[in-house]
Amino acid sequence: MDDRLAGAGLVRTGEVTQPRVQSWATVLRAETNRGVVWLKACGPGTAFEVPLYPLLRRLAPDRVLAPIGVDLDRKWLLLPDGGPTMKDSPRDLAEVLAGYAKLQRDLAPHVDELLGIGVTDMRAEVMPKRFTEAMGAISDYVERRGTEAEHATFAKLLDFEDTYRGWCERLAEDPVPPSLDHNDLHQSNVFATGAKFYDWGDSVIAHPFASLLLPMTRAEDHRVRDAYLAEFGPPAELVESAELACRVGKVARTLVWLRALDGDVDHEYASAPLEHMASLLKDTYLL
Repeated sequence: MDDRLAGAGLVRTGEVTQPRVQSWATVLRAETNRGVVWLKACGPGTAFEVPLYPLLRRLAPDRVLAPIGVDLDRKWLLLPDGGPTMKDSPRDLAEVLAGYAKLQRDLAPHVDELLGIGVTDMRAEVMPKRFTEAMGAISDYVERRGTEAEHATFAKLLDFEDTYRGWCERLAEDPVPPSLDHNDLHQSNVFATGAKFYDWGDSVIAHPFASLLLPMTRAEDHRVRDAYLAEFGPPAELVESAELACRVGKVARTLVWLRALDGDVDHEYASAPLEHMASLLKDTYLL
């Protein structure tokens, strides 16, 4: 941290603290002569976030923070503080998601480059395989810790595979090209100043509309949805694709949780993957 700060003309003025530690990453915090900085050390499952930041800065410099330092070998990332998030300083979510949609459109021609740095492929054509992968991983939790109700849910999901495969086949025919899906897009992951997006460790390559899954689940506001979709075409013509992408994207959310937990069936969030898969059985496209 001190080395990279010095290279940027900054000086640390306080002790280094470690406010967050999880299996997928840990974050260190320090005061400098020009404000707070954060050093993120990524685990194996989220290591792609480190090379992702320089790529995003090159392709969409106005939508992400500029890293102070990047260590590709150790998978460390040093970032400036982005200020208050939308959780503490609200902005119009419709406007923010419209800007996010523009980001996705800018990134769509660079999908191969994104895949090349390690962002996981969750495009529609591979999602039937991802369904099988998710069920195999969840089975360990169900066998070791599952309640009677969870065993019943797991059995229903096994019977749901053909329905899910049909969704994927329909989505694969959609003309909207795949792009980067943040996959954890909520107000705490968007800085209010400049509407910059951060915490990209859950991101995947998918149908872009899957990004609506979390914001629409938290606030099903059609005005917000339509402001986002308008960047791709007439919203009324895209609603069906958006709902289908969100349904298919539930498996991506499941796998991101599994990646983060890294096989720890005793983790406090150990039930999260099954809960996300179980949402496939709901009548709604939301979680």
